[in-house]
Amino acid sequence: MKKGLAMFSLLAAALCGTAHADDAAVQQSMAKLGVQSTDIQSSPVAGMKTVLTNSGVLYVTEDGKHIIQGPMYDVSGAQPVNVTNQLLMGKLNALDKEMIVYKASQEKHVITVFTDITCGYCHKLHEEMKDYNALGITVRYLAFPRQGVQSQAEQDMKSIWCAKDRNKAFDEAMNGKGVQAASCDINIANHYALGVQFGVNGTPAIVLNDGYVVPGYQGPKEMKAFLDEHKKQTSGK
Repeated sequence: MKKGLAMFSLLAAALCGTAHADDAAVQQSMAKLGVQSTDIQSSPVAGMKTVLTNSGVLYVTEDGKHIIQGPMYDVSGAQPVNVTNQLLMGKLNALDKEMIVYKASQEKHVITVFTDITCGYCHKLHEEMKDYNALGITVRYLAFPRQGVQSQAEQDMKSIWCAKDRNKAFDEAMNGKGVQAASCDINIANHYALGVQFGVNGTPAIVLNDGYVVPGYQGPKEMKAFLDEHKKQTSGK
């Protein structure tokens, strides 16, 4: 028994050492690209690593010699699956306590919207919130200041997200009533970085529960029809 445990310990140590060696090679390659902040994870493809950066998602060979940027798709099933965005859904849902949520009383669908208070179509979407909710669509907001994390929009959105009543502060900002300064430990840069990883380059950008991204504004009825059809296609029902 002791001999077996010893062999198991040696094998585990060897595998752990290999993993650290792979990560070191990947980190060195990232440093060559000027990328310092990375989260290295396993990949669905043998011999590669998934690397989450503030500039997007990369797939890197374990020896660090080759890098691919962009989403990875699994096409083995009836419908293509964006496995990159499915991975990112864990990070998105981890921010649920920082979201500004408008919940449908009879919820059928949940969408997460990367929004910007200076975006015209974001205003249009928010003006129709009662219609989305009436159709059973719950809307969750994350901040995506299009001009970057050092912009005035980012500062204003941080104040909104730090307000005692976020929904009221957001409603007032979208109605042109201005923003009251507020501060807290919420970091809008985390919302923005996640949006970049999802491939967001404009707002509103709508993320479905399976990570599928709908770019741009969709009216309430169009959104409901799309969500119903998407659910039917992906669930097989």
